[in-house]
Amino acid sequence: MSVVDCRGLACPQPVMTTKKALDQLKEGELLVIVDNAVSCNNVERFAQSQGCSVEVEQRGKDFSLRIRKGRGRQEAEPPQEKEKVKKVVVYINSHLMGDGDEALGSFLMKAFLKTLLELETKPSRLILVNSGVQLVSEKSEVLDTLIALSEKGVEILCCGTCLDFYGLKGKLRVGVVSNMVEIIQSMMEADRLVRP
Repeated sequence: MSVVDCRGLACPQPVMTTKKALDQLKEGELLVIVDNAVSCNNVERFAQSQGCSVEVEQRGKDFSLRIRKGRGRQEAEPPQEKEKVKKVVVYINSHLMGDGDEALGSFLMKAFLKTLLELETKPSRLILVNSGVQLVSEKSEVLDTLIALSEKGVEILCCGTCLDFYGLKGKLRVGVVSNMVEIIQSMMEADRLVRP
């Protein structure tokens, strides 16, 4: 049985690590160890969404999840269902994810972009407007992640007006300066629009 130790990993790493291990597992069982209830619930829900059976056992503060690989939801979908969504566009209008605490919003945006990078299916474009353009500037904490997304073929469009407003036009480190016409056209032509 393969064992994956996710203790000490912050969200969403336990789920992403479990996903990689399940992708490599041909058959049999996988044992995932986490050190908190939230990670346990997240990993359990993910594994079940992939058609796996899960048994959870708590030992002290650690949780052991015994995952038996089954036929996943994605494998069960007919091919024509997978082909329906071709162009996914991610629209980011803030350097933070969600409303509320700024430190939490910054952490969540980092986690969102890192997870987006690790997913097998990537969006075709990222559109950054308003304070979202701060993510592509030279002092951005997620710049390496955005550069990696760009290198994997994700086109990054940055609102030129927004870059001007924040004084970042000369500090753009990834992506291209765009305009409202191109941004609206990209959104209208998308098969799916995602907002974090």
